[in-house]
Amino acid sequence: MPYLGSEDTVRELRRALCNPNVQSDQLRYRSTILKVIRAMSQGVDVSGLFSEMVKACATVDIVQKKLVYVFLCSYATLNPELSLLVINTLRKDCQDPNPMVRSLALRNMTNLRLPSLVEYVEQPLTAGLRDRAACVRRVAVLGWAKLHNLQPNSEIDAAVVNELYGLLRDPDPVVMVNCLRALEEILKEEGGVAINKPITHHLLNRLKESDVWGQCEVLKILQRYRPQSENELFDILSLLDASLVSPHPPVMAATLSLFLCLCSGLPAVSLAALERVRGPLLAACGSVSRETRFTALCHIQLLLRSLPGLMGAHYKRFFCGYAEPAYIKQRKMQEAAIRGAEPTGWSVVVKQVLVELVNDDNVAMLLDELKGYCTDVNTDTAQAAISAIGRIGRSYSDRCLEILTGLLGLKQEHITSAVVQTMRDLVWVCPQCSDTVCLALEGCEETLQDRQGRQALLWLLAVYGERVSSAPYTLEVFIDGVRSEASLGVKMELLTTTMRLFLCRPAETQDMLGRLLHYCIEEETDMCVRDQALFYYRLLHCGTEETRKVLQGRRSDPSLGVLIGRPAELISQWAYSFNTLEPLMQGCIETEPASRGSPEHVTFDPKPNTDLSDTLNSSQIEKVHSGSDSASGFTYSSANVLASSLAAPLSLSLSPALSPEEFERLWMQRQASHADQGAEKLEEEEDYVCMEEQIQCPAIPHCSPQSLQAAMQLVNIQTLAFTPPHTHPWRVYLYTHTQHAHSGEAPRITLIVGELLYTGEASRRVVELKKGTEDGDVAEEEAGLSGRELVSKDGEEEEVKVTVKQQPRDDKALKGFLSILTTVLHTLSPENN
Repeated sequence: MPYLGSEDTVRELRRALCNPNVQSDQLRYRSTILKVIRAMSQGVDVSGLFSEMVKACATVDIVQKKLVYVFLCSYATLNPELSLLVINTLRKDCQDPNPMVRSLALRNMTNLRLPSLVEYVEQPLTAGLRDRAACVRRVAVLGWAKLHNLQPNSEIDAAVVNELYGLLRDPDPVVMVNCLRALEEILKEEGGVAINKPITHHLLNRLKESDVWGQCEVLKILQRYRPQSENELFDILSLLDASLVSPHPPVMAATLSLFLCLCSGLPAVSLAALERVRGPLLAACGSVSRETRFTALCHIQLLLRSLPGLMGAHYKRFFCGYAEPAYIKQRKMQEAAIRGAEPTGWSVVVKQVLVELVNDDNVAMLLDELKGYCTDVNTDTAQAAISAIGRIGRSYSDRCLEILTGLLGLKQEHITSAVVQTMRDLVWVCPQCSDTVCLALEGCEETLQDRQGRQALLWLLAVYGERVSSAPYTLEVFIDGVRSEASLGVKMELLTTTMRLFLCRPAETQDMLGRLLHYCIEEETDMCVRDQALFYYRLLHCGTEETRKVLQGRRSDPSLGVLIGRPAELISQWAYSFNTLEPLMQGCIETEPASRGSPEHVTFDPKPNTDLSDTLNSSQIEKVHSGSDSASGFTYSSANVLASSLAAPLSLSLSPALSPEEFERLWMQRQASHADQGAEKLEEEEDYVCMEEQIQCPAIPHCSPQSLQAAMQLVNIQTLAFTPPHTHPWRVYLYTHTQHAHSGEAPRITLIVGELLYTGEASRRVVELKKGTEDGDVAEEEAGLSGRELVSKDGEEEEVKVTVKQQPRDDKALKGFLSILTTVLHTLSPENN
């Protein structure tokens, strides 16, 4: 038929449908109906042919019936009155001896989705549940779910529900699965289908008869059931054992999810199940489907949080393939990098596949592999590889710096930019690498063109400018071109760098600083840059010493070491998200961009499920000075902690995790704000609180970092950094997330960061007291008192100062956290006492 306008097309089709000669020829009639369907799929409004198509459904030709039913279901809502004419034909077809015709009629009767036709549909659907043909029963079962969805507020027919429960034992497995789906929809308000012991064992025994998606549906619903005894539990696990190693990834994932749900109280069994699924997961990682590969990677990283060495022997399986898409390559490399920095496990979601593979034996091979990715034609992939090498450098700095320095010699713009940014991030965490980085910076400014790379170089010059011989000359190039600089971030970084370099190399920088300040104050149009220049200009009027205090404040304590080893997480912390979209969604959220700003200027990006605002207002802090009374109020026994947790549920979580640099930035920001306010000033802010507490816990400062770390991990408190034992002052930095359920309100999630500080004053008093007794010729043995007894007699005992900062504020959650922390410290005290 030649192309015509929509009205002409409809007119031509109507003429053909009403032509007796066409109606008498079955093939011509079907061909005309096919043209109507084709026009409908092309967007032509053919709803005016509804009455003609209603007449066409009265035929014995099944193909023609299917075509007509497609049309009627599409336009039934536009012609509800004419749709009544179809019901008689459909009800007649429900009595047809051909089961295919009966199932087709039932399906389209419910697909009309007209509330006015419900009374005509119920009787055929009820009869369909008892039909001798399985295909009709399948359609009838789902038809009741569609009917309930059409009228969700209608009263549920108990007879229909009982009929559907009875069909769970239908010999056809598809009918059985459809019954589960229908009951889930109909009984949604009551919690879904009721699962008891007979139904559970019946479904498990017939699990293999269902197709892949049917098995997944059954396994998902069975997660509600709780075995009544341990013997029953192991009987169920035995039935599921074959599905655990199924060649179909969806079945394997659903089975493992059910395993973890049933074995929540049996960690050994859960770990054994994770070992069993290693083969199927590796097979899924080699799937032809890219989506399946990516999904398998996202779920493998969950497993590695509890079994860090699960894939250790198969690290080559996670090397990037040449034809793999960039998002899979970057995923693998990012995970490899982060794992390199944390060899025994992190709690951040985005962190583990090649992650787990870096160790002393294979680090050389993995670094060589990543080095090859650094020259990938995809710039994002190349930058991700460089970032990965930098993160591995936290554990293997010498080897990684050698590779990064070699990459600078390629003189590629995007590679040089990524390397400089990576070096900046590396020296931020590992200051011992600064000498090598300073030597590598010579001459790299010529290749840098992008904003992030220039900002990173300027930051390095600001911090280590006194050790880079060409730093003033490099700055002069930037200052000479400041008028053509388009990036505000680079201008602000340039101001800070020039000021810092002036403090350590004034003779070489004074003239440049004056020119830069003059331009930024007199000519710059952006108010942020102008205000920053004015601030620096006025700061210089206060003298160099005041300027030095502001711009060159204290840096990280060199005695602090970043903890790169973390105990394995409990499976219960992530089991709820396995076989869901959450690992994929969190993977996208947590993916770190290849380009980042300077560490001081990076705003904290809150992870999902936290209430932490993007910009934490630190101008107001509540300082709580606690005496002995308040200290005792926060010191509970283990039994009291348990009782309080039962009375007002408080849970601690390590996820989402804070990186060491994020923690330090937040902590130092709070510390500076608090110092500005003064120790005696008491101010309150609803969304932030800072508290100091004294806890008496002898021998804690002499406890090994591994013991302290493991004890904190048991209660979901993460230890980030520590000073070696027997050093003064002794510090430990930690954090956790609290979730506290208030009565009648949704659970509130807060972030708590804290510091344990022991100055050693009590120990020095012991030494002085002992010395005094010896000078008075009163021997300690004669008095019968030990050093500890002497201290107790004088009323002194070793105390650890605990400083905690919480955002947003939740006093009850903070009190519960201090109770748990106190219990842990008291538990550890006798270890070396």
